[in-house]
Amino acid sequence: MNIAITAGLQLMPPGFSAGLGAWSQANGLSGEATWAGAPNAAIVPADQDFGACLEVVKQADVTRIRFTGETPIFPGTYLRISARVKGIAGNLPLVRVAGWPGTAQRQRVGGVPDSGPAVALPGYGTVVEVSAIVGTAVRPGVNMGWGPTATLGHMGLDLIGPNGGAVRIENLKIEDVTAAFVPSMIDWVDVRDHGAMGDGVTDDRAAFLRADAAAAGGQVLVPAGTYLINGDLSMSEPVRFVGKLRMPRTARLALRRNFDLPSYADAFGDETEGMKRGMQALLDYSDHNIFDLCGRTVNLTEPLVIGEIAPGLTEFSTRRVVANGQIAVVDGPAWATRTVASAATYDPARGEELRNVAQVAAIEVGSRVTGPGVGREVYVRAKNIAAGTLTLSQPLHGGAGTRNYSFLRYRYAFDFSGVRQVDRFYFMNVEFGLDGIASGVMLPPQGGLWSFRDCFFTRAKDRCITSIGEACQGLLIDRCEFMADDMGRPAQDRTSVCLNINNNDAKIRDNRFVRFGHFCVAAGSGHLITGNHWFQGDSQNSGLRTAGLVLTGRNAQVTVTGNYIDNASVEWTNEHHPSPDSDGQPPFGGLTMTGNTFLCSHTVANFSWIVIKPYGSGHSLQGLTVMGNVFKSLYSQIDRVERVDRTFADLDASKMRNVRFEGNTFNGVRTPTTNPLSISHSQNTAAARWVVATGGALPFDGRSMKVESVVAEGAIQTASGARNTDLPSITTGQGSAKNQVVLDFSQPVRGTMALRVRMDQPE
Repeated sequence: MNIAITAGLQLMPPGFSAGLGAWSQANGLSGEATWAGAPNAAIVPADQDFGACLEVVKQADVTRIRFTGETPIFPGTYLRISARVKGIAGNLPLVRVAGWPGTAQRQRVGGVPDSGPAVALPGYGTVVEVSAIVGTAVRPGVNMGWGPTATLGHMGLDLIGPNGGAVRIENLKIEDVTAAFVPSMIDWVDVRDHGAMGDGVTDDRAAFLRADAAAAGGQVLVPAGTYLINGDLSMSEPVRFVGKLRMPRTARLALRRNFDLPSYADAFGDETEGMKRGMQALLDYSDHNIFDLCGRTVNLTEPLVIGEIAPGLTEFSTRRVVANGQIAVVDGPAWATRTVASAATYDPARGEELRNVAQVAAIEVGSRVTGPGVGREVYVRAKNIAAGTLTLSQPLHGGAGTRNYSFLRYRYAFDFSGVRQVDRFYFMNVEFGLDGIASGVMLPPQGGLWSFRDCFFTRAKDRCITSIGEACQGLLIDRCEFMADDMGRPAQDRTSVCLNINNNDAKIRDNRFVRFGHFCVAAGSGHLITGNHWFQGDSQNSGLRTAGLVLTGRNAQVTVTGNYIDNASVEWTNEHHPSPDSDGQPPFGGLTMTGNTFLCSHTVANFSWIVIKPYGSGHSLQGLTVMGNVFKSLYSQIDRVERVDRTFADLDASKMRNVRFEGNTFNGVRTPTTNPLSISHSQNTAAARWVVATGGALPFDGRSMKVESVVAEGAIQTASGARNTDLPSITTGQGSAKNQVVLDFSQPVRGTMALRVRMDQPE
């Protein structure tokens, strides 16, 4: 910058030959004596060195020559005052540049230097140049730093030292030398200054590295142009992009001091490409574990397939985070679901494998498998084209045989299926605007400890979070909201599934799931599902309802606590077992449901919130706790809160163990159920055998397996009214449904007995 050019200012004083009335003998202020008519000053018209110049005989201890014009002083600009001087007679003085610093109110600025270094005149006729630099800043190279209050100066020279000498002075020069200070004033270096061409053809990688080294704590500027970087590039200093980069897909860019989406978007001139490059760098060792989207929206016209944007990546286990932004899906052909039909052979002995797959080459890893004998949420996790096999995420329950299957490949905004293993990957405060076009995130085949926190999935077309393998181990989902695209359909027509789990120990807490076909299909065990609200109702009268939570492991070890379960059931199956018949397998067990609110409205009467659906025969229940819950049906009554879905098989009621079903509240339920069941039976006509009915109030229409207690409520009397003190014998499992209890007395009696009846054998 040069203010003489940019601001049109006249910095140079007039020459001495124009007259000495513009030159003060003091500070340059109005009213002071000038050099015009001074007896010790004269204009020399033609000096052999200077041409027209001023000759002064030094008579005062400090002889001052000040320009009466005001020289402007601006912050960030620097002026150089100089003059050529020579001694011609008498004592030789010292000469220095000097000035009077003034404020905008024409007051002197105190406490600042008002002169530059003094220069001795070495001999008669020898020309020397004296100079000094003035500015508002105190910095190296500035002789007179006048501070921020200075706005003007009266510039000139001082003659100091012995009196009696005569000197001649060429015209005073005032020049803007701000440009000389620019490198120290700015905190960036330009890559072009270090050899970058920016022509899109020349490899500028080395120039970028030189600029990065030269920045030394400052910024690196990438001016307009296209810069080819033909290899990995790691920048240690902040980089500001005006131009853009072009890099091979295999090359990684690591912006170690500004690792965020805006910087990567600027680097490549496109937010989508910036997102890809940022993800590529994130899954490397870039000194950062968080890729910050900085509140920006990234418009995706195609899936982010991590295996393609980070070629060569096979596994990554260091914690990484994508945070603070929105992913918006833009409609286009890249999001179309691909469906492949193929015959394949299944053998339960090789439970997670399909063999002799006719179309194996056309089937994509990550495809969902449908067909006879296939449970919900079974995916292709790997394929071997040469062997003609597919590896599945879960076994099939349909038994051995060759069948026709369909393989549906949904498209996901983030698709990790092509990377073998990724652990500890987090999404935090990210909104997925899927808009009925795409699904959300597909996890890799292997990994663990993934987390979604404070995220929003809006109108997922098919799925929000899909696990095709074991990466859901220890999955954490906290404070997220999920909304289905098919929420406007009747519940039974919805096909969306929010998420699935194949492995163990998921924690799903404090989330909201809005009208999916299922909110979660969970295999594995050890899951904690707490504080969530999932609702799956519709606008139908007497509407059908579907399962919200589907548990597909018999030995669940699952805790469902403090949830709001609205117009949806918890369905417990063994559909992911290759041999669904019991055959000595462990029974259904290990499920705890406490403190939940169960609600339904406008539903069919046979709807139940808790459904057990065995896919094979011989199964029983051993270890179920349903306590402290509220069950409420609005606008219509339902028959009962729990049932067995006997589509494939019934439970073996004779083998029930450790079922606690008590302390619950029922509203709008025709047959509240509890275990143990308290019954008060009144016998009005004297009889030796009393048949006590349980009225279907034992859970799952269970049998009367055990009586914990029998207590008389009042006197037990004979037919004549005499008091009877005999205790009856008890026989359980009576009646056609084996749910009655028989009390046998020694004689006919009447009265009331209170019983506690169980449908299980506690251990």
